[in-house]
Amino acid sequence: MSGRSDTHLFLNAALFLPDGTRATGLALLTRGARIERIAAQSEFDGYQGPSTDASGATILPGLIDCHVHLVLGGEGNPGRAMEDLGPGELVLRALEHAQRTLRAGVTAVRDCGGRDYLEFAVRDACNRNRLPGPTIRAAGRMICMTGGHGNRYGRVADGVDDVVRAVREQIHAGSDFVKIMATGGVMTPGVDPRDAHYSLAEISAGIAEATRFRRSTASHAQGTEGILNATRAGVTSIEHGIYLDQACIEEMLARGTTLVPTLSAVTNIVRNDQAGIPAWALEKAQSVIEVHRESVRAFARAGGVIAMGTDAGTPFNLHGENPQELALMTEVGMSPSAVLLAATRHGADLMRLPDHGRLADGARADLLIVDGDPTTDIRYAAERRHHRQVFRNGMPVETAAG
Repeated sequence: MSGRSDTHLFLNAALFLPDGTRATGLALLTRGARIERIAAQSEFDGYQGPSTDASGATILPGLIDCHVHLVLGGEGNPGRAMEDLGPGELVLRALEHAQRTLRAGVTAVRDCGGRDYLEFAVRDACNRNRLPGPTIRAAGRMICMTGGHGNRYGRVADGVDDVVRAVREQIHAGSDFVKIMATGGVMTPGVDPRDAHYSLAEISAGIAEATRFRRSTASHAQGTEGILNATRAGVTSIEHGIYLDQACIEEMLARGTTLVPTLSAVTNIVRNDQAGIPAWALEKAQSVIEVHRESVRAFARAGGVIAMGTDAGTPFNLHGENPQELALMTEVGMSPSAVLLAATRHGADLMRLPDHGRLADGARADLLIVDGDPTTDIRYAAERRHHRQVFRNGMPVETAAG
């Protein structure tokens, strides 16, 4: 068969399929920004267009990170570091972080809270292919109560009417989804991650308003009561889920609520305990790390839907190191195949990107080619030294570290 200049054939690799299996003997043909056909390699005999011999490799869909903060830079106290930067510098750093993330094989991200909607400029430039970068969905300003987690840069709202108004403001500003803070958190002084912040009535009103305007929702939810409030209110995803108990798990399973664990966030704080992280943040991280791991382990064992997220931008949780979350997910007992599904198909489903996150005819040609078999050893996907090439919309991405 002849080839065209806008096609590219990938040969001699194993493919990670949407059902979580790894198949050999197949070839993958892209045309422009799409996967045109996956078929037995023999069916492409006579092809004369551009091709890649990926012997010894596995082709994955581009990874998807469902929880990042592009304006944060991973300093010991990222919020404080951001205060010294003007709007222009924040836009530039958000773009740099998005591009580092893409070079790491992450071809779509969900920004779960920025500053003054500055990250929207980066989202629009990347999504319109004006500048290189991943597909981006952005929440805009996090919605939180007075004194609540994220209040420094979030939209503070109290009471049902004000929460509804805050949701409408995010929609008017152009947010792709709405994030509501259901509990305290680690990186805000003076709050306890175990405490529920919004009442069930408040968070229900906010989620209902977002849903009415066809927006999905995410809830920062670490404590048990807040997780239950957000789940019962119909939230699309629970972010972090540190204090999941059996009631939380059962209700999330019944409603199909997705968990985005972000194990990297607390892990990187604890691993860098002498590096400028505020003492109050370190103390909280140390107190929750084991219960968080056990909560994720229990949810996975129960068969809950998990999508990968890192919370990149938080202390020493760097953009461009996102795939390290994959290894942390296996450490709590998830199989490598389950982790890869969380980082591809499940993430695409959560972000409402039906043509992303899967190798299938007609899907977006966002690809990550890695050495070896990551379904048996997750390090082939988690460690960038094993990444051979990233393709975004069918085009190769410069993958130099940095």
